[in-house]
Amino acid sequence: SEPSFDNYVSLFQQSSFGVFLANSAIVATIAGAVATLIALLSAYVIARFEFRGKGTVLVAFLLTQMIPAFIALGPLYSMMTDLGLVDTKPGLILVYIAVCIPFSTVMLRGFFENVPDALEEAAMIDGCSRFGALFRVLVPVMTPGIIAAFIFNFVNCWNELFLSVVLMNTDENRTVPSALNGFISTFNIDWGSMSAAAVLTILPTMVMFALASRWIVQGLTAGAVKE
Repeated sequence: SEPSFDNYVSLFQQSSFGVFLANSAIVATIAGAVATLIALLSAYVIARFEFRGKGTVLVAFLLTQMIPAFIALGPLYSMMTDLGLVDTKPGLILVYIAVCIPFSTVMLRGFFENVPDALEEAAMIDGCSRFGALFRVLVPVMTPGIIAAFIFNFVNCWNELFLSVVLMNTDENRTVPSALNGFISTFNIDWGSMSAAAVLTILPTMVMFALASRWIVQGLTAGAVKE
C-alpha cells in the first residue's frame, strides 16, 4: 500500500552488493566470451573436418550435460586448491569456461553446418587463409548464432550457484547467487533485502534478452534446418 525503496537503499548500505554485482559481471562476461570463442573454433573443426573419434567427441559433449556438477566437486575442489585458485575470480572463470564449452560447441556446430562450404572455399581461392576465411567470411554470417551462444553462456554463469558457493569464501570475490544465499540464516530470512537483490539480479539478463531478442531467435532458428 505504501511503495518504498528502503530495501534497495539498505541493500547497498548494509552489504557489499555492489561488489557482488561487479564480480558476477566480470566473471560471466569473461567466461562467456572465452567459452564462446573456444566453442566457435571447436565447432568449426567438428563441422568442417572428418577425423577418427568425431562421433565420440560429440557424444562426450552431450554426456557432460547429463552429469550433475556435485559429482565432480571433490576432484575439482582438490585440483583448484592445488593450483591456488580457490576463492579467486580467475579460478571460477576457468571452471565456468569448462562448463560452457560443450553446450556451446554443439550449438554452434549446427550453425556451421547450415553455412555452405562454398563461402569459405571462395574466400580461400581469393587468397584467405583458413583462419582468414573463418573470421572474415563465416563469423559475420554466423553473428546471430554467436550472439545467442554468448548470451546463453553469460546467463548460465550469471545464475550459477553451486560452484560459486563452494569455490568462493570471502565477500571480496563472492558472486550474486551466493550473496542471495547469504540472506538466509539459521533463524531468520531477510525477505526485504533478498527480494530487492533478486530484482536487481534479474534486471541485467532481462535487459540483455530484450535488446538481443532478434538475434537470439534468428540464431536459434538458423541452425535448426540444414539447407
